[in-house]
Amino acid sequence: MSQNHSHDDAVKFAYWVPNVSGGLVVSTIEQRTDWSLEYNQKLALTAEKAGFEYALSQIRFTAGYGAEYQHESVSFSQALLHATTKLKVLAAILPGPWHPAVVAKQIATIDHISNGRIGINVVSGWFKGEFTALGEPWLEHDERYRRSHEFIQALKGIWTQDNFTFKGDFYRFNNYTLSPKPVQKPHPEIFQGGSSRAARDNAASVSDWYFTNGNTPENLKAQIDDIQTKAAKNNHKVRIGVNAFVIARDTEEEAKAVLADIIKHAHVEAVHAFGDAVKQAGKASPEGEGNWAKSSFEDLVQYNDGFRTNLIGTPQQIAERIVELKSVGVDLVLTGFLHFIEEVEYFGKRVLPLVRELELKQQAKVA
Repeated sequence: MSQNHSHDDAVKFAYWVPNVSGGLVVSTIEQRTDWSLEYNQKLALTAEKAGFEYALSQIRFTAGYGAEYQHESVSFSQALLHATTKLKVLAAILPGPWHPAVVAKQIATIDHISNGRIGINVVSGWFKGEFTALGEPWLEHDERYRRSHEFIQALKGIWTQDNFTFKGDFYRFNNYTLSPKPVQKPHPEIFQGGSSRAARDNAASVSDWYFTNGNTPENLKAQIDDIQTKAAKNNHKVRIGVNAFVIARDTEEEAKAVLADIIKHAHVEAVHAFGDAVKQAGKASPEGEGNWAKSSFEDLVQYNDGFRTNLIGTPQQIAERIVELKSVGVDLVLTGFLHFIEEVEYFGKRVLPLVRELELKQQAKVA
């Protein structure tokens, strides 16, 4: 058996595709990571070989917060699929600029081209400046999630039904039939992120996967339990992915020194600007909590609170923490790295085999 499919409930691994310049930390520290296609195709092959199941492309329409250049997510995802044979690539989609009919058609075509290896991540929107620049209305927090909810309902309908009719507040379809439909059945996987109540409710009713920001196992458990309770009431199944920035080094001291260096070289202005934007987006939720409500300056140096998951240390420490995340209900770890290609390779050689060993030990105990 291959190391990444040793048993059915093995924790899965994804990585952030650096299709946006500036890497995964808002810092002026050197990053041997590049946003070019050549670098990313090499990285995709490295990740596939290392035992990663998924790659997640990012969607940005305008520059900001250290990301000067951005390749578009759907076309870039397709290029990565051409370079690989097993890896699943998730294209980030932003309701507003994208219409569900266009996404449904694009993704169905790519699903045929890639033999069923495309998925999507529906991003409800946190960057107000982007919507304003595009002349798109910036909806209130819960309205953005309500739009995403309809967006996902529409996609599922188009992908699974003929003569699809839908009458929503944001989208309408009249006897629409997509042909051919995707290869994947019932449809390509739909991921969605967020930490607010609206995000959790959306995941608990329509999404296949829910991505949450980095956090401690205790805090993640509370979120996951809430989602799974709601999902069960909706007769729905959802799987959970957590964001984590990984710093795996031979010693804990080395790993902690890298973290300190990243924070020491933080691009202060960009971090504050990013923090203001995302907190504005989250505070607008009725409960006043979004993805970044409790994030400190240090947390915000890595988009999506990746340091808080604490996958920073030796391969053994990191493997143990990953298995602990699994024990609170995490199904997938979404990773970011400083120097992607070399660190993904190291992770595949040094960390992943330990995770699989620990999983098998736990399985044996249960059996």
